[in-house]
Amino acid sequence: MSFPTPRWFELNGGRYIGTGSVNITHDPEEGWTNLGTARVMIHDKNTVGFYIAPGRHGRIHRDKAFMRGEPFKVAISVGHDPLIFLAGALEVPYGVCEYDFIGGIQGEPVEVIKGDFTGLPIPASAEIVLEGECVQGNDKTEGPFGEWTGYYGSSARPEPIVRIHSVMHRDDPIILGYTRKWRAPLKAALVWDDLEAAGVPDIRGVWYQEAAGAAYLFLVVSIKQRYPGHARQAGLVATECHAGAYLGRYTVVVDDDIDPTNLDEVMWAICTRSDPAKDIEILRRCWSGPLDPIIPKDQKGFNSRAIIDATRPYEWLNSFPAVSRSSRELRERVLGKWSDKLS
Repeated sequence: MSFPTPRWFELNGGRYIGTGSVNITHDPEEGWTNLGTARVMIHDKNTVGFYIAPGRHGRIHRDKAFMRGEPFKVAISVGHDPLIFLAGALEVPYGVCEYDFIGGIQGEPVEVIKGDFTGLPIPASAEIVLEGECVQGNDKTEGPFGEWTGYYGSSARPEPIVRIHSVMHRDDPIILGYTRKWRAPLKAALVWDDLEAAGVPDIRGVWYQEAAGAAYLFLVVSIKQRYPGHARQAGLVATECHAGAYLGRYTVVVDDDIDPTNLDEVMWAICTRSDPAKDIEILRRCWSGPLDPIIPKDQKGFNSRAIIDATRPYEWLNSFPAVSRSSRELRERVLGKWSDKLS
C-alpha cells in the first residue's frame, strides 16, 4: 500500500506524512499517555523523521526513555477525527491524557484499540497508523519545513528517526493535513482557564492574533481593573502559564472596553494608554525553541517577552480622559430613529 504524501512548501526537506497527525507516546516513569502533534517527514519506506520541540510532553517522554537506555515506542496516527488533532496540538496540561480531554468535550470516551507492536492506545476510528520505535543515536537529517511562524524557522539538522514496524490502514484512507491557522480560539480559552486557576479575577476576554502573530506571538488579555497591579498580574500570568509560555512574544493587557479580537482597538489602546517608559516589562530567558525565526541558530531555546500594560493607569483610573465616542444608548437611539435611511 502506498500513501500519496504532499510536499507542503517549496523548500521543504522532504514529504511530510505527519502535519495534522498525533504521536501517541507513554511516560516510562509516570505511566501516562500523551497525544502530541509534531511533524513527521518520510525518509524511506521503513523510517520517518520525528521532530519534537524541547519541552513538549512527547519530547519529555522520549528524553526519559533515552536516559533509561530504552527504545522509545511511538504510534503515529496520520488520519483521524479532527478533534483528536485539535487536542494533540493544544497545550493540554502536563499529565493529562488528551483522550480524557476529548472525552470531556464530546461527552463520551474515545474508543481505542491496543497497538500490536507498541501496546499504545490507538484511535479505533483512525485512517492510518504507523507503529515504530526510536533508538538513541540513530538520527537522520530532518527539515526544513515551512512552519506556522511563516518561516523555515528550524532549518535542517539530525533528529531521531522512527523505524516503522507496523502499518494499519483503512481501505482508501484519508490523510489529515494542516498548514497554519486554527489555534486562536482554543489557545485563548486555555490561557483564560490558566488565569482563573491562578486566581486572577475579572478576566473579560483573551485572544491570540492570528494574522499578526500566528496564534502564538501576540496575546491580548482584557480585564476589569479591580486593584493596583491587577493588569501586570494578568500579563505576567498569561505570559508564563502553561498554555501561553511556549514561543510567545508580546502580551498586551487592555481594559474591558477594548475588544481583544480587534487589532485596531488593541493598537489604539497601546498608542493612547501606555507610556513606553513605564508600561513595558521585559522577561528574559523564556521558553522558546528551534522554530523561533528571530533567535540565532546557536542561541535557540530561549527568547524574551514584552508585556505591554495598555490599560488606563489604575491610580488615576476615574480621571483618565473620557473616550470621545457616542454611548451605546445614543447609538441605538439614533439607529432606531434613522433605520429606514441607514439601511
